[in-house]
Amino acid sequence: MELEFRFRNNDLGPVFPTFQERVNAMLPVNRAESTPAAPAAPPPPAAAAPASSAASSSAAASAAGSADSDYAKVKAKGTAVVGITDFAPMDYKDDSGNWTGFDAELATQVFDQMGLKVEFLEIDWDNKILELNSGNIDCVWNGMTLTDEVLNSMSCTDPYVLNAQVVVMDSSKIKDGMTADDVKDLNFAVEAGSAGDTTASDAGFNVTQVSSQANALMEVAAGTSDACVIDLTMAKAMTGAGTSYPNLAVALELTNEEYGIGFRQGSDMTAMVNAILGQLRDDGSLQKLADKYGLSLAEKK
Repeated sequence: MELEFRFRNNDLGPVFPTFQERVNAMLPVNRAESTPAAPAAPPPPAAAAPASSAASSSAAASAAGSADSDYAKVKAKGTAVVGITDFAPMDYKDDSGNWTGFDAELATQVFDQMGLKVEFLEIDWDNKILELNSGNIDCVWNGMTLTDEVLNSMSCTDPYVLNAQVVVMDSSKIKDGMTADDVKDLNFAVEAGSAGDTTASDAGFNVTQVSSQANALMEVAAGTSDACVIDLTMAKAMTGAGTSYPNLAVALELTNEEYGIGFRQGSDMTAMVNAILGQLRDDGSLQKLADKYGLSLAEKK
């Protein structure tokens, strides 16, 4: 703390130099306050921000100023780490080994508007909440069904894509009008910790847990499981003519659901991403991306 002592008596005529003035006189002449700074030239007018990013830029600037801001912490490292699994058409690797897909493209676009780079980290889906809370990842963005468990454990965005849990099996064994009762005695492969796992267990099916939905399909194709319960989005992309599994098909739908994006509880990034998704929906960009991957958007909240 700098203390200033003044020795002054207005009745004694001229004022003697104060202790502070004597100290200042001994300091180097380049002390900032010793020479008045020249007026700074006015900065050139800034270019107007695009309408699609103005709101997100303002929100990001506001969030970055808060010490408790989740966004500020992620912004400080410059990269958002996104927890994913190999789950076409949401996230999968292209021929060059780079992550692509609906969610991969969308996450990259959204975080770019927030001034962040993206790193995709493949995780064990059953441990997604632990990975998020431990700080290993900053969000879960991978066709995640908004189950009660997810909603109670994460700060989730508004729904953005529609989905269903479906039974996939050998197409030669599928009959018209099949119900859950028709398949209840089959052996099912499910991704551990997934909505399909919950749906199959709730239906009383005999389940074998595997590490991913892609592996669940492999189990059925190999004949080690009779059927699997997976997301409709993946079933549409991976089964039927012209796909990786031409002899597999959807036998029936079990539930209808919606996808959301999960952040840590209390995160300010949820509202920021919601705002940007709203902009992309309004300008048609989100619908265009959904059409590219054959997905149906959830209704706007």
